[in-house]
Amino acid sequence: MRIKPALIVSKYVTKGALQIMDNNLIEMTSLADALENFIQETIPESATVQKYGGTLYTLRPEEKEDQFCGVFMHKKHVQISFSKGGDLKDPKKLLSGTGKLRRHVNFRSAAEVDFKDLEKLLKQAAKL
Repeated sequence: MRIKPALIVSKYVTKGALQIMDNNLIEMTSLADALENFIQETIPESATVQKYGGTLYTLRPEEKEDQFCGVFMHKKHVQISFSKGGDLKDPKKLLSGTGKLRRHVNFRSAAEVDFKDLEKLLKQAAKL
């Protein structure tokens, strides 16, 4: 006999825990939406592609792997990933990552977003 996931949740997870999970999901979804809207406003000529569990942004949608950034929602943060982030000028040291190219910024709340600095990174990334 198979146990339905809903039964497991209702048996082992308290209503308070579910409320916290719901609130966090709402907060992360709102933050991801705000960041996606900001990218569209900052680079209005960009097109979106749903891929890798997130929303990718490109100026050349006909090219398979030519996205300049992407927004990815996680349980406790929303990430903006820059495909060629290693080539971006980042005087405020907002970017994280040590890979050859890719860099990212994680936001746990809207209050952490410095839209002025993010705009500079986005405009640079779109030009690469």
